[in-house]
Amino acid sequence: MQQAEVRFIGVVHCDILRPEDAPAFYDASERAGVLEIFPEYRDGLAGIAVGQTITVLFWLHLADRSTLKVYPRGDRTKGLHGVFATRSPMRPNPIAVSELKVLTVDGCRLEVSGLDIINGTPVLDLKKRMKH
Repeated sequence: MQQAEVRFIGVVHCDILRPEDAPAFYDASERAGVLEIFPEYRDGLAGIAVGQTITVLFWLHLADRSTLKVYPRGDRTKGLHGVFATRSPMRPNPIAVSELKVLTVDGCRLEVSGLDIINGTPVLDLKKRMKH
């Protein structure tokens, strides 16, 4: 099978320093921070506006990629589940998806709210939010 090449387009800056300090889900978070998009991807930000909700894909660089079974949200009473049946960050390709509200746009820096990601996490991609 052909290998894929992934390019990080930016990095998140926030006050969440450890995975255990991160909110469980973006929709339960009011934490704010900055998505710093690398200058070579600046043109890709055209059209992103304050007040908009964007879908952001992150690479969970600290995740254990060898774990295939977890206790959902660490709750051992629920029994072991395969990682593909959970939202666990521990997975072969540790990609996280968050929907974040854009608070400010300043060049290559997007201040956002709803973060559940730790400081220094690479940004894989930004997408327009899908309508619900």
